[in-house]
Amino acid sequence: MTGGYRAGAAAGLVGVLVTVSAAALLGGQLPIPVQGQRGGQAPAPQGPGQGRGRGRGQEPAQVPDPPPVVSPIATATPEITGPGKFYETLMDLKPGDDLAHSGYVTKEYFVSGTANGQPYKTRIVIRKPSDNAKFSGLILAESMHPSGNPWMFHFTHRYSMAEGHIGLEILTSTTQGFAEFNPERYKDLSTANGQAGEIIAQVGALLKSTRPDNPLAGLPIRRMILAGSSASAAVVVNYLPVHMVQRLDGMKPIYDGFMPTSNGTTLRRIDVPMIQVPTMREVFQGVGPTRVDGDAPGDQYRMYEFAGMAHIDSRDAVAYYPDPCKLPISRFPLAAYMSVALNHLWQWLDKGTVPPHADRFYVDYNMDKDGSLLALDELGNVKGGIRNPYVDVPSAKFGVPNSGAEPPIKNPHPFIAARGEAAQNQLCGLANYQINFTPEQLKKLYKDKKTYQARVLQRYDELVKEGWALPVYRPVVVEDAARVSF
Repeated sequence: MTGGYRAGAAAGLVGVLVTVSAAALLGGQLPIPVQGQRGGQAPAPQGPGQGRGRGRGQEPAQVPDPPPVVSPIATATPEITGPGKFYETLMDLKPGDDLAHSGYVTKEYFVSGTANGQPYKTRIVIRKPSDNAKFSGLILAESMHPSGNPWMFHFTHRYSMAEGHIGLEILTSTTQGFAEFNPERYKDLSTANGQAGEIIAQVGALLKSTRPDNPLAGLPIRRMILAGSSASAAVVVNYLPVHMVQRLDGMKPIYDGFMPTSNGTTLRRIDVPMIQVPTMREVFQGVGPTRVDGDAPGDQYRMYEFAGMAHIDSRDAVAYYPDPCKLPISRFPLAAYMSVALNHLWQWLDKGTVPPHADRFYVDYNMDKDGSLLALDELGNVKGGIRNPYVDVPSAKFGVPNSGAEPPIKNPHPFIAARGEAAQNQLCGLANYQINFTPEQLKKLYKDKKTYQARVLQRYDELVKEGWALPVYRPVVVEDAARVSF
């Protein structure tokens, strides 16, 4: 299928977010500007246990954890409402699909404490229903991506807001960009290297406490997870050892589950459920995890690989308009399928509904055959993985890797224009490509557009019943199918 929402002009890029510490976490990657804010997504750094070369990553050796202790609890201010402008990190959302339309409000608080032996003061942002009665009791927490977006809330906002889930964004990286954006409001914020894990624990402990400074005091919180994408998924991976040590009273876990995405690390075992979502990029690079799904206590784990999914959501990030890549950029709706994984994790944690197992991508390691380590079907799409209409009733081939146009395009987005060919190649390397079928191919496959659209919707509805699609994203698939030209 083709199509997708094209975001409008980007606001000014505040590049100071990417300082030395943030760049180190990003592996030296540049941020991607998105509409109305300052960043985007970059690949997670290679971490312990990640494979190299032609094999999938091997599971790291499990070492004994230190004895668990009760975590300190962060101290929170009342809601921050000034002076000056709030530093918005969430990508601008399509009209009718935004926070106001869904009855959500954004609230900012400063939190402080001591982590790694040093004081810190940072901010958290809570995105919640304006009507507390509509709160589901579930919190999606994440460390703000160093390039400036709460990507997991962004990816799943349509589903999360329809369900009444709260999004919690925790700033654990440098505060410099905030101070330069609005010194009056943010000049006192300060974090240091090595504090992220303890900050995350102390903020989580605060939100689960009965303390009067808890920003969610009085709300019925049932479950809270920590998630992340790419570089912020690396924060999740690095937090897992902290999770086993920093605890609530009674040695209960602070976070009830984890969901790292766009990440190829083979994860250690912990005592709460996890769902991991590698993408085609990680598996193509030979660093897809090999950990086997588990259901036993201490090994509750699922890996979900969605056919067609790229490392980054190039459907919305405005640096991809105009398309700067050698092959046409993918407009696959990553958000619709990240939300499927998140829904399964919530059902697992909150209702005890054990999620289904799923095939991983099929890999043949034969580049001579089709230029891909992945096993491809006769139409060029990956075999295996979790299926969807974009690959089961295809109107395009979704492939990896992509690369920058040669020669570079003459009218790139200002972000690329300011940084040159290296930025173009980096952005394109994060994204899949999409080769639309010709009208002749489409007519051969489906006869006419009416038949094609009917098959797309039939397949989507089948996948909803199987648990691999969500009704809330059906309009996205309908619109994309309508855009396909015969």
